[in-house]
Amino acid sequence: MKLLSIAIPCYNSENYMRKCIESLLVGGEDVEILIVDDGSTKDRTAEIADEYEAKYPTIVKAIHKENGGHGSAVNAGIAHASGLYFKVVDSDDWVKEEAYQKILSILREMAGGDKVLDMLISNFVYDKEGEKRKKVMHYRHILPQDKVFTWSDCHYFMKGHYILMHSVIFRTKLLRECGLKLPEHTFYVDNIYVFEPLPFVKNMYYLDVNFYRYYIGREDQSVNEQVMISRIDQQIRVNKLMIDYYVDHRNLLSKNKRLHQYMYNYLEIITTVSSVLLIRSGTEEHLAGKTELWQYMKEKDKGLYYKMRNGIMGSVMNLPGRGGRKISVEGYELCRKIFKFN
Repeated sequence: MKLLSIAIPCYNSENYMRKCIESLLVGGEDVEILIVDDGSTKDRTAEIADEYEAKYPTIVKAIHKENGGHGSAVNAGIAHASGLYFKVVDSDDWVKEEAYQKILSILREMAGGDKVLDMLISNFVYDKEGEKRKKVMHYRHILPQDKVFTWSDCHYFMKGHYILMHSVIFRTKLLRECGLKLPEHTFYVDNIYVFEPLPFVKNMYYLDVNFYRYYIGREDQSVNEQVMISRIDQQIRVNKLMIDYYVDHRNLLSKNKRLHQYMYNYLEIITTVSSVLLIRSGTEEHLAGKTELWQYMKEKDKGLYYKMRNGIMGSVMNLPGRGGRKISVEGYELCRKIFKFN
């Protein structure tokens, strides 16, 4: 069994996937690199994946599948993973070697220890094109360091401070046992990936190293503002799935106050992002879509709806008239800083 399986979802990624793969190969035989070719048709992605598998047969595995989107590629990675732990690295991102080696060292230690580690968290860096100063998302004031801890040991997560896909490594068996299956042909499913497994996470470890480099700058990137507006239907789908999950697992969440609070805050910021994008679009159809989203929440759980609707973010997102929408759009700039939209 490998120590760590790393899935790289690839779709027409020939221009940047090599940098990603090369940064991961330094992990050596402890690592399994799963290059998931998600039905690429326009370039040499599939050929490059096979090339690396042939060159590093004990480390790299090329997986070829019909196009199903990012979530489908992650699902395939989980299904094929033989590692004790599992990580997703997008094909236009990369990792830093020194931090990588430290993470592998901790995972080796945890694998031989008497406590089961469910999730390892590390820092990631927003590597935005054209910016000299790179923003680091760290958790040193929130999470205990250099020891295994539980949700009850965590400090309060401030708004804008969330555990994203770039920062987590899960225990592979946990992802399978919790029934995680990301929707196909849908963007923004990374929010589901770091939401649904959390009630099943008991033991965590935080390593304060800048491991993951999250590249932002491609015009077709899913976090580009105009791209997000054009795909708003998919953002809404993810938002509704997260509402469903939160409501359906509320009894489980209520057993841990800190976890419950964190998942509520995460759902709140996702709903805020959906609302401001719908307002930003400005079409009658999308403005009606915002009303429908909040109505959906109300029908699912009135208590959740009134708590979120009457909170600061919910109140700002639902101010009436053009003036109210203008204020809401100004709130959007806060979301830009939080989520690093282009």
